[in-house]
Amino acid sequence: MRALTSLILAFLLFHAVPTHAVQPDEILPDAALEQRARELSRELRCMVCQNQSIDDSDAPLARDLRLLVRERLKAGDSNKQVLDFLTARYGDFVLLKPPLNMRTALLWSLPAGILVVGGVVLFIAIRRRRGQGSESTPQGIPLTAAEQARIDRLLDADPRTRS
Repeated sequence: MRALTSLILAFLLFHAVPTHAVQPDEILPDAALEQRARELSRELRCMVCQNQSIDDSDAPLARDLRLLVRERLKAGDSNKQVLDFLTARYGDFVLLKPPLNMRTALLWSLPAGILVVGGVVLFIAIRRRRGQGSESTPQGIPLTAAEQARIDRLLDADPRTRS
């Protein structure tokens, strides 16, 4: 019985269809305009949820943005004009995939910059560790000439080090 329940649950999870937050009263009678509105809604970020499109968000602000998109489309705006209007009003943050320009360069380059800085720190740490050879102790304190001479004598006396 438990296995059957697990199988049914797995089936439902793998075949789940994402739901959209678009309400029936928002849907436009013109199917072509509605399709354009849905495409635009998938490109716009919900300012409340921040990682969801307004098409998927139930937030009141997302609903307002969906209605605004539909109003602009009914007024005859092209998709680009609608996006331009919204970015002029809310900034590039409203786009789920903001364009690469001078204002968003830091946003796009930050992950690569963090990776480079991490690589440099790792490289320096490895070089420091390798730089600590027989000339210093594990704590990084250099050996005196007498200590180094004693180590050299002990190594020369060890039969395993001779070839």
